[in-house]
Amino acid sequence: MRFQDAARDARAVVYAGIQADPQVARTATLLADATPSQRLLARAVMNGETVDPDGWRMMFPTLFGPAATGDPVEQARSAAILEASLAVADRGEQVRSQVRGALIEEVTAQLLARRVGSPAVHRERRILFDGVPAEIHPYDVTVERDGRAEAYDCKWGARGINADVLHQLDDARAHALDEDERLAVALVVFDARRSCDVRLGRQTAPHEGTELVSLETLDTLAAPRP
Repeated sequence: MRFQDAARDARAVVYAGIQADPQVARTATLLADATPSQRLLARAVMNGETVDPDGWRMMFPTLFGPAATGDPVEQARSAAILEASLAVADRGEQVRSQVRGALIEEVTAQLLARRVGSPAVHRERRILFDGVPAEIHPYDVTVERDGRAEAYDCKWGARGINADVLHQLDDARAHALDEDERLAVALVVFDARRSCDVRLGRQTAPHEGTELVSLETLDTLAAPRP
């Protein structure tokens, strides 16, 4: 099993520009430190609903106003997340979709780096196995360590979970086992666990060996593992 950079085709070049957008890195850093409620706020706002800032503050009273936590750091983070999320929501539908995809990938990479260190975390990588045709689409985020490799596919919403994604992850896990290698595979979805479970329940593709990380459990990416 070995890793390789994705081909620099037209799609990759365009998406690399989105990934390099300073707004993506700033917003991802905020979300990496956010609470589940703050992440839920970000998801709601970035879905593009036409609601003014005061309206969002009213819908999340535990983050804003008298009911909010007394911690000024958390209040400041909530305000910054709302501002950043509104900036994403104000972009055109196509750009907004690309930014959201790059954003969840960056959040995933930042959280993984807290556990394994930045040098082990890579983006847009293919995984190659002897005698097996390489997948066309690269994995969004990989952790590349001897004997403890990991591959992640990142989705903004549960609707992004489909048979192709599930097969790609499970096939990689199985091929690694064939080579006596360990490869942990996971889906990271910036959506509620219940929505993900409903979507997975409709899939026939194998996913028993694929971990699901939802909006509520993002912090497990940074947690120590056996």
